Amino acid sequence: MKEHLVVFDTTLRDGEQSPGASMTKEEKLRVARQLERMRVDVIEAGFAAASPGDFDAIHSIARVIKESTVCSLARSNEDDIRRAGEAIGPAARGRIHTFIATSPIHMEKKLRMTPDQVVESAVRAVRYAREYTDDVEFSAEDAVRSEVDFLCRVFAAVIEAGATTINVPDTVGYSIPAVWGELMRTLIARVPGAERVVWSTHCHNDLGMAVANSLSAVLAGARQVECTINGLGERAGNASLEEVVMAVRTRADLFPVETRIDTTQIVPASKLVSQITGYPVQPNKAVVGANAFAHESGIHQDGVLKHRETYEIMRAEDVGWAQNKLVLGKHSGRNAFKSRLLALGIVLDGEEALNAAFARFKELADKKHEIFDEDLQALVSDEEAAPEGEHYKLVYSHVCSETGETPAADVTLTVGGAERKGAGVGSGPVDATFKAIESIAASGAQLLLYSVNAITTGTDAQGEVTVRLAKEGRIVNGNGADTDIVIASARAYLNALNKLQFPDRLDPQGDV
Repeated sequence: MKEHLVVFDTTLRDGEQSPGASMTKEEKLRVARQLERMRVDVIEAGFAAASPGDFDAIHSIARVIKESTVCSLARSNEDDIRRAGEAIGPAARGRIHTFIATSPIHMEKKLRMTPDQVVESAVRAVRYAREYTDDVEFSAEDAVRSEVDFLCRVFAAVIEAGATTINVPDTVGYSIPAVWGELMRTLIARVPGAERVVWSTHCHNDLGMAVANSLSAVLAGARQVECTINGLGERAGNASLEEVVMAVRTRADLFPVETRIDTTQIVPASKLVSQITGYPVQPNKAVVGANAFAHESGIHQDGVLKHRETYEIMRAEDVGWAQNKLVLGKHSGRNAFKSRLLALGIVLDGEEALNAAFARFKELADKKHEIFDEDLQALVSDEEAAPEGEHYKLVYSHVCSETGETPAADVTLTVGGAERKGAGVGSGPVDATFKAIESIAASGAQLLLYSVNAITTGTDAQGEVTVRLAKEGRIVNGNGADTDIVIASARAYLNALNKLQFPDRLDPQGDV
């Protein structure tokens, strides 16, 4: 009998800390539902004390998620623990994940605490957390640069206080597989009470070894891996959920564990997170990249045609790469449309939202010969892009671009409900459109990123545009999709401007 490997997904917490990847509450709910559909064991929904918005999102996710455990991160202080406990209150299964730094550099330079004070703080935090739930996880931030003897001391103390999961994080992505596996093996052997808890690992990808380190920890006895969809996360990101899960499944001959993940939901989850955050998946990304199962070499093609396993160690359909074409058109009804949304794991909030999405679908069906599931997902993402109301909304756009002439754009927007007109010229039609919008908005925002991705194949494909804006320390992503790339660009820019209207989010003051 193989042991169960707990899959702890932190896309909504650590993943969201990527610059520009912050999500609205509605977007977080969509991702959480997909994670539950994929049968993730634990969903770390956010950092409740970071902001009222994070608290609200965690609380909302806790109300709707029934099959997965809903977790909130908390620093090892009473205020954070109380906020986390309140946030997960409605959850069918709730967890509090508390942490404190244990490396000499963090204790001295950041916390300004002695080792004794750190141990006392960790124990108090676990005891506070136990007042809200029996499921308490403790992390030693920067364990990779901590002294082994001190880690043993801290872990023994928090286990005695009631912690049920012990997480060992490589916060700065410093380790390598052989060393990380040996550390995990040493801790499990030396810490009193080690057999009473689940040992976990959380690896960052600064040296490109997050997945390898995580798998090494599993071989050494870890039974929980903390990871994110697409490896999203701060700096170079986290261990990629899809790579960890498929490695364990594909090399069942090596790993004494198995997950409960529905792997057919991996690609849909990857696409959803990419669309919402604006972080594209590189074509050669393992498992979920567009080229992950493509073969161009004649030798490879010949081998695969004769016997798939000559060059493929996984089946594309096992991770959700099946080509599900949406057999709907402009004559299709609302029930068929709604059924397809449900099949894709998309749940709209009320009849008004469904009607708006259906109207957009009808418009798209008039423009495209074939509509794919990817088109539908982009359409819904675009429709839900500004869930708290649109301060800026595109009414009309006219763009002129011809050889030898300076491109010019005229736009009409509603600003707070009032119609306003603007014009601009630029080096291209998109640049002119952005300048026309700014002639009205005068936002003062800095454009950090503009990217275009074709959602499907063909010249009538929708273009999905991501715009990243920065203003006064805030970074937001805007997304827009349309068969007209200039219109998609305008929608993405306005989506980003609308997000800048929201109250500032407070940056979490810590990381594991």
